[in-house]
Amino acid sequence: MKNSSSNFPLQNPQQPNTSQLNPDTRQDKEEEEKARCEWDFSLTTVISSSATGATASDAIGVVEFDPSDNFLATGGIARKIRIYSAEKSFKSRENSEIRAAKFLDHADACEFYICTPAKLSSLKWRPGSGSRVIGSGDYDGVVMEYDLEKRVPVFERDEHGGRRVWSMDYSHWDPTLGASGSDDGTMQMWDPRCDDGGKCLASVQPNRVSRSPVCCVEFNPFGGPIVAVGCADRRIYGYDVRRMADPVFILDGHQKAVTYTRFLDLQTIVSSSIDGCLMMWHAEDKRVIRTYRGHVNSRRFVGLSVWRNGGLLSCGSENNEVFVYDKRWGQPIWVRGFEPAARSRCEPGFVCGVTWRQTGEERCMLVAGGSDGVLQAFEGVRKAINNSLKD
Repeated sequence: MKNSSSNFPLQNPQQPNTSQLNPDTRQDKEEEEKARCEWDFSLTTVISSSATGATASDAIGVVEFDPSDNFLATGGIARKIRIYSAEKSFKSRENSEIRAAKFLDHADACEFYICTPAKLSSLKWRPGSGSRVIGSGDYDGVVMEYDLEKRVPVFERDEHGGRRVWSMDYSHWDPTLGASGSDDGTMQMWDPRCDDGGKCLASVQPNRVSRSPVCCVEFNPFGGPIVAVGCADRRIYGYDVRRMADPVFILDGHQKAVTYTRFLDLQTIVSSSIDGCLMMWHAEDKRVIRTYRGHVNSRRFVGLSVWRNGGLLSCGSENNEVFVYDKRWGQPIWVRGFEPAARSRCEPGFVCGVTWRQTGEERCMLVAGGSDGVLQAFEGVRKAINNSLKD
């Protein structure tokens, strides 16, 4: 398994000596160098199937840690929600002398699974449920909730006319509201407490000229009233849930469909697109702060996750690699290739889902899922930076 760019040089010999730069420029250079070399990532866990050969039906489309970081859920083409214990399968190496990666089988690592009626495109843990309830959006246009203790469905909403639900999310205030975005070109907001399939509180068509598929939906996790909606028309629409008639902002900068949106803080949004880049936006000012390039993404959903405490972004790639960016630096700080799986009569593999977990003050864990059904976990440790850039 190759690590294609885990070690960056501390300084390019063609760059000027930072001691000769003015203070402001030198500070910028120091931040660039820190962004490149602050973190050391290593493979800790690989979970795969013992069955010989991988097929397209193994593809993992979404991976999500619960709010307590104690459980990981995965979903995808296999029509199963798999639940893993973080303590059992993704334990931190802190206070451990073992440095070799663990190789596990899904059958042993998975605590349990729930079969679903359709292929899954989205999973979200319902806030306030104590990690007991998880919601899903599927290829048949249905949003469902499952009670993980009883392992049964407890809620079903089929209001997108059978068109694929690409994304669903929950608000982070009480009472909890749900939202879903679909190929039908609408984002619908609903009340999951209603037994009749969730009373529709609002339905918006972001692109009023043509029904452009809604690819991603995310409520502001910091408690603000904004929900961000990414569409195939390459725009991001922000709505105030108190007045959904018109968007309060539109972010226009991507060249192709927007596949993911994530809030980095109250006013900062990170987006992903099949134009092959990530963008960080200041929502109120409607401006791009930074663009991130390096991964390959021209046709698929490859995942996007932000680790807010550490200021790190991660996404998959269509060349079967996982990428990590520091929010301060437009180039990747770390890249890791997945081992190619034996895939007869299948397209080449790609990384299609990523999620972060904090494992300590100076430690984090990144879990990535591949189109071959393999989960890989990498632990990041913040390195002590030798500040040699002095006056």
